[in-house]
Amino acid sequence: MSYKHILVAVDLSEESDFLVKKAVALAKPLQAELSFIHIDVNYAEVYTGLIDINLAETQHQTMESSQKFLQKIADNAQYPIKHTLVGSGDLGNELCDTISEFKVDLLVCGHHQDFWSKFLSSTRQLINCSPVDMLVVPLKEQ
Repeated sequence: MSYKHILVAVDLSEESDFLVKKAVALAKPLQAELSFIHIDVNYAEVYTGLIDINLAETQHQTMESSQKFLQKIADNAQYPIKHTLVGSGDLGNELCDTISEFKVDLLVCGHHQDFWSKFLSSTRQLINCSPVDMLVVPLKEQ
């Protein structure tokens, strides 16, 4: 199968560069479009009311910071990046909506192989809802 548009879900950690390199290595021979996405936490959903913060301002600053970091990753990718997207909310819903909207046919994401990921894995959530093929890249503990 030949993929035409690859979406890389990154968490903006050091492992993001590793994922990008894997995706670029796949996209180059296929001449596929490549896009990046990061889904931030939606603070309004986790706010308990115990602290006094401006949720809208905090969300805006977080998304702006994420966009800058994502653009930095894109600038270093050594491959043309079609979209750098930042969203917030439920990871599965946001990714599925993006996949549909941008006509993505492969989702690339990482999976930490550590103690906590055995119990709390966002990748498992994606496997259960992704409408397209997925490449899950193992991210071993450093």
